[in-house]
Amino acid sequence: MTLMEILTAIGRKAGSWAHERAVQGILDTPPIVAQDDGLILFSMIGTAVLLPYLVAVKSLHHHLPRGKIVLLDDGTLTTDDKAVLAKHCDNPEIIVKADVDTAPCPRDNCWERLLSILDRRNDHFVIQLDSDTVTTGPVPEIAAAIDANRSFTLAGGLDEAQHGFKSAAEISRIFHANGPTTDHVQAHAEAAMKSLHDADSRRYIRGCAGFAGFAKSEDGRATVSRFSQEMDERLGKTWRQWGSEQVASNWVVANDPDPVQLPYDRYINHWDEPMPESPAFVHYIGTYRYRWGNYSRTTREAIAALKA
Repeated sequence: MTLMEILTAIGRKAGSWAHERAVQGILDTPPIVAQDDGLILFSMIGTAVLLPYLVAVKSLHHHLPRGKIVLLDDGTLTTDDKAVLAKHCDNPEIIVKADVDTAPCPRDNCWERLLSILDRRNDHFVIQLDSDTVTTGPVPEIAAAIDANRSFTLAGGLDEAQHGFKSAAEISRIFHANGPTTDHVQAHAEAAMKSLHDADSRRYIRGCAGFAGFAKSEDGRATVSRFSQEMDERLGKTWRQWGSEQVASNWVVANDPDPVQLPYDRYINHWDEPMPESPAFVHYIGTYRYRWGNYSRTTREAIAALKA
């Protein structure tokens, strides 16, 4: 290892340790009081992310005091974990991942999460929330999207935010004019979009499935099932790799009526770049999660706000 790699590893370990200490305080904050108001806050979690998840959901609910909690157990939640969730999340519904039928879509790699969300959007607006997020301020854009029944997504990054919603054909031309630019499933899928039926009228956005809202709709799984089958025909086993569910999530949001791309100066993914001055929501991407100590800092601030 180079000196830089050693220092990076040390910094990541120190950041992880600091966050583990900071997150403990979430157990001393008031529980969520659920509302049966047509909104579901949905997450897939396991025992390893129990406390970070409580920060994620409580900080969002603090700034958006609506909805009830529904969880997808990745198979690792313990009896004690479920007792903690019952106390802090007002007895949430917990779905077992193994019980979710995914056909004709792929299995694993978060597909159970997306399909469980789509199964519930017939009579609920559903927000998908990753456990490695912190809501740091008011979220009027989210409240407005819910009130107007408009699906939304977090942009993947600053470059992606500048492009927004485009036709499937445009996405292929802009990003993959000469074929997939990487071996990642997202690149293969985006490159193949130009060959889809009605590629000029169907839309896509390079969003992030870590935070997305799905408006009430009778569509259920119909759109995603058709899209997944088309991709499977073109990509084969590549379509069943990690990352395909995010592509599908982006596709569903983009093809819903009048969707919203959240403003990237307030709703961000935490890459290796400076934080904006006053973000409302931060998704701490795994590679850079503990860089600069921002995750620990915003976690402490969110817990302090909940206690206040």
